[in-house]
Amino acid sequence: MTRPSVRVAVVDHGAGNLVSVREALEDAGAIVAFARHASDLVGTDGLVLPGVGAAAPAMDRLRRQGLVRAVRSWAAEGRPLLGVCLGLQLLMDGSDEDGARTLGLIAGRSVRLVDAPRLPHVGWNQVERSRDDPLFDGIVPDDDFYFVHSYAVAPSAEASAVTLATTVHGMPFVSAVGTGSITGVQFHPERSGRAGRRLVANWVGLVRDARPS
Repeated sequence: MTRPSVRVAVVDHGAGNLVSVREALEDAGAIVAFARHASDLVGTDGLVLPGVGAAAPAMDRLRRQGLVRAVRSWAAEGRPLLGVCLGLQLLMDGSDEDGARTLGLIAGRSVRLVDAPRLPHVGWNQVERSRDDPLFDGIVPDDDFYFVHSYAVAPSAEASAVTLATTVHGMPFVSAVGTGSITGVQFHPERSGRAGRRLVANWVGLVRDARPS
């Protein structure tokens, strides 16, 4: 039986590894389009918010493109949303990096890595799961993923249950979150080899399962 197609929109706000993200999603069987305006989300099943760099410029671009309200509405409707690297940080209330007010979908802030031996944190590191989640199905516990960042999310006390996984670089930091239809990872699954490809495939499968009958 042929599996139904999954249409995924990847937000293009001018600061993301778009080609690699698209290729990873297509390898997982998704039909991918870049979203530069709110109208580009029509008819899609899943939404990916990627990103590299700082929060304030990314939020400025999202506002100019009319995508801030669109992403918030998407999440409020309980539709699948994946934030990657800076995209995860944009899901929080704000960022200590530049004082930006971000999307406010998860309570907490993005903060500078504490006691890091070097910054930015670049390279492979273990992702230690805090609880089971379908996002990590079929992935070896504490497998390595690829990171490039100096800030990480710090969910507030009332939102601490969102933590799916942590990683150690100096002090431990949150490297994956999940709450309802919202998922976010600090690492780059599109650059993380076999484990990253499996994680993307798992997410695409979750998007497929969430489609209305």
